Amino acid sequence: MNFKINWDALGISASLACAIHCALLPLMMTSLPIFGIELIKNTAFEYFMIFLAFAIGSYSLWHGYRKHHHSFLPLAIFTTGILLLVAKEIWPAQELWLLLLAVPLIIYAHLRNYRSCRVHNHAHADDCNH
Repeated sequence: MNFKINWDALGISASLACAIHCALLPLMMTSLPIFGIELIKNTAFEYFMIFLAFAIGSYSLWHGYRKHHHSFLPLAIFTTGILLLVAKEIWPAQELWLLLLAVPLIIYAHLRNYRSCRVHNHAHADDCNH
């Protein structure tokens, strides 16, 4: 059985999970500290989520770049989004605005990569190994 992971779908899912965590978790789970669970404003958890999105997204976009479209644009858009996520941790007063910019950029980078990988007329370079 040949099983392949769709890394773009996984990257988009991780980005959406991050957005849901950032937007809905504070509203829905304000009672977690009563049970000793502190996920809201937990710096380690926030950086872990950013790292997870970065690791999955980087692999996905690098794979698309190497094997299909040879365009750095999705990587640049994704990197900008990740840097904005890190910035929201550094400047918590600007968290909402930075988050509203970061998440759409990350999702757009994955969608652009996904669409570019599906184009039939691939723009391969002469040094392609496939």
